[in-house]
Amino acid sequence: MKIAIYPGSFDPITLGHLNIIKRAALCFDKLIVCVMVNSQKNGLFTPEERVELIRRVVAKLPNILLAEYAKQRRARVIVKGLRAVSDFEAEVQMSVINRKLNPNVDTMFLPSHEKYTYLSSTVVKEMVRYGVELSDFLPREIIQDVKKKTEESRRDG
Repeated sequence: MKIAIYPGSFDPITLGHLNIIKRAALCFDKLIVCVMVNSQKNGLFTPEERVELIRRVVAKLPNILLAEYAKQRRARVIVKGLRAVSDFEAEVQMSVINRKLNPNVDTMFLPSHEKYTYLSSTVVKEMVRYGVELSDFLPREIIQDVKKKTEESRRDG
C-alpha cells in the first residue's frame, strides 16, 4: 500500500490546498493530511479546529485520512505543494532535513494549479478582513466558519 503525508498548517484550508489533496490522492492508496503547528505564524484556528474544518472539506474523498502526527503511519512520501520559486527553495531544504531524519522518506512536489499560485491562508485571512467574496478561495463548507472566527479574533484582539 502506497501511503503519503501532506503536511501543512492549513489555517484555514484553501482551495489551493484542496487541489493538492485531490491530485495527491490520485497518486497514492492513502493520503494522510497532517495538521502542523507553525511556530512562526499566529494561528486563527486551533489545530483541533483545523482538523475539523479539513474533515468536513474532504469528507467525500475516500482515501484521505487526518492525523496531527503521522510518523507511525509507515508513509514513504511527503507531498508538498509549490506556488512559486521561493516555496521551492524552502521546501527543498525541509526535504533534505526530513531525509536526514528518515532516509526512507521521499518528498514529492506538486506545482499549484495556475489559478491558485497566488493563494495562501495568510492572503485569505486578509481578504476576510476586507469583506471580499471568498468562494474563489475557500471550500464553501468552511466559508462561514472562517468569517465567524475572524470576527471573533478581531473582537478579542
